[in-house]
Amino acid sequence: MAEEPTTTLVTPEKLPSSDQAAPEVSESTQEVLPRETVTPEKVTETNPPESAETTTKPEEETAAEHHPPTVTETETASTEKQELGDESSSQKEVAEEKKSMIPQNIGSFKEESSKLSDLSNSEKKSLDELKHLVRDALDNHQFSSISKPEDTNNTPEEVKIWGIPLLEDDRSDVVLLKFLRARDFKVKDSFAMLKNTVKWRREFKIDELVEEELVDDLDKVVFMHGHDREGHPVCYNVYGEFQNKELYNKTFSDEEKRKHFLRTRIQFLERSIRKLDFSSGGVSTIFQVNDMKNSPGLGKKELRSATKQAVELLQDNYPEFVFKQAFINVPWWYLVFYTVIGPFMTPRSKSKLVFAGPSRSAETLFKYISPEQVPVQYGGLSVDPCDCNPDFSLEDSASEITVKPGTKQTVEIIIYEKCELVWEIRVIGWEVSYKAEFVPEEKDAYTVVIQKPRKMRPSDEPVLTHSFKVNELGKVLLTVDNPTSKKKKLVYRFNVKPL
Repeated sequence: MAEEPTTTLVTPEKLPSSDQAAPEVSESTQEVLPRETVTPEKVTETNPPESAETTTKPEEETAAEHHPPTVTETETASTEKQELGDESSSQKEVAEEKKSMIPQNIGSFKEESSKLSDLSNSEKKSLDELKHLVRDALDNHQFSSISKPEDTNNTPEEVKIWGIPLLEDDRSDVVLLKFLRARDFKVKDSFAMLKNTVKWRREFKIDELVEEELVDDLDKVVFMHGHDREGHPVCYNVYGEFQNKELYNKTFSDEEKRKHFLRTRIQFLERSIRKLDFSSGGVSTIFQVNDMKNSPGLGKKELRSATKQAVELLQDNYPEFVFKQAFINVPWWYLVFYTVIGPFMTPRSKSKLVFAGPSRSAETLFKYISPEQVPVQYGGLSVDPCDCNPDFSLEDSASEITVKPGTKQTVEIIIYEKCELVWEIRVIGWEVSYKAEFVPEEKDAYTVVIQKPRKMRPSDEPVLTHSFKVNELGKVLLTVDNPTSKKKKLVYRFNVKPL
């Protein structure tokens, strides 16, 4: 018989005195039970304490002297009856994704270091050669559309890209490296690309565009939210919003509207790029997430035309700004989408692509982005910045646990002072049973039921939030029972508020 997974997290607070009062439940307490003592047959420890003092904390010890949280895990078989519908649903999802043959990756890619000191000798030589060509071009006003004026007194031309003056400081080197890498460090090709980009930016009046106040209804279509695990800002593109016929027609119905759409997207990108760190070693690329759920598809010629034009402009004039392109909720027709986009992408760009079907989208995002940084609608815990969440922020980290098929997982939070404990918990797709209880340390005390066992359906609220006030030593147990035949991803976080 398997054993129950238990994750123990110790809050680094002082031990309470023995005369503290009984705990209070901030929400209505449904039931009080005599405490049961369960002794697991086997306990597996990870991140063990350095000494036995971790589990015995003297009252005079300060918070700074406490050890970090101790994590232990055990397993037990699920006590819930497995529902046949769960298994058939799981098999159907797997069959659909196999049928569509959705790959997880196209090639492989590791982002090069942006530290100038990490360049190889040949790369440094290419950068120096490119800088020399740029210096000559600036001195002779070769970036201008007109010949060098007679009254310049040999004053070099000033050229800025993404708000950074060329050859003024090390940030310019990082900019030039993007053009070099886009052309495999072929100096002449990189310089030609740079000149064409400067020319396009002047023709498109990019600097003026950045300052314009353009009006659109696309704040839910394209938006920035959080950072990935390596610090890259994350941009979400939600194509399903274009299922709204009114929004689609307002954006793509004629050539003038498509031009306005392109201008708004370039303005959004320019403003986002100018927030990046172009210093040596800084983060100067973006993580792109493309949500394909309910996308109208490429049968829409207006969308196809606008997409093709946008891809060509971005590839020609915004080199090496995408760290990773993740396509999630990918439908069967993604192959058609990729067939259309593919010819306009370099092999290097293709190597940055990641694909995930609907059942694996959250799991795929979590490989690159922490759950607290992922929006709720994509499996994470982060709410829209416009919404109010006074208990948690992007800085409050979350933990992930895999709940195996037919097992239970318990998160055990040990409390050492009077406090209010607030937590958020979710299981991607639910189809599990969830309960919460407080177990006092005192032997004769009663277990307090915070949440009776509740069968959670996929249609239930994605994130549950509870709070509990406690005035004595004890622990809160959050138990998830997975009776299905598929593994589940459990995500949770908590905060302790002293009373």
